Amino acid sequence: MPNKLKTAFAFTKHLFETGAFAQTSRRVEVEISKYVSSAPKTVVVELGMGHGNISRELLRQISPTSKLYCFEVNEEFCEQVKSELKDERLIIINDDAASLREHIKTPVDSFIGSIPFSFFSREKQDKIVGDAYQLLKSGCYFSQVQYTKRNYRIFQRFFDDCHLKRFINIPLEYIYHCKKV
Repeated sequence: MPNKLKTAFAFTKHLFETGAFAQTSRRVEVEISKYVSSAPKTVVVELGMGHGNISRELLRQISPTSKLYCFEVNEEFCEQVKSELKDERLIIINDDAASLREHIKTPVDSFIGSIPFSFFSREKQDKIVGDAYQLLKSGCYFSQVQYTKRNYRIFQRFFDDCHLKRFINIPLEYIYHCKKV
């Protein structure tokens, strides 16, 4: 079954986990990863790996000595990506993004997110974004894709510099680029 169809089925089956009914577009994959460094020993954390389409773009971009930590709550998605992406830089974590601090102990150069903030409580939103902010190195970015601008305020509360990019797709997709100064 094609990944796009799998994502659609997963959305209806696990609405509050998946948060998407289609994979992100190629334009969004490129845009969301535009602040990811290709420098050696970069640490990138992806929140909401899904079927790994953004992960693939990140692996194309990061150096051979870098690491990509991917959080995903859907165990089936984790197994699928593990079987398809054989790359020693990829570390798949089958856990909730709210457990970020339990798994990541090193400063992070980039966060990439596609998790469904709209479905989370305010406390969970604040925990995830606050923990990410604390782990993120100064001068680095947290970039998040969402289907609404409504959650942009969450990031503005924590980050020093935020800007928004809109992609006209069905549905609309927004990328929040948020920098820690």
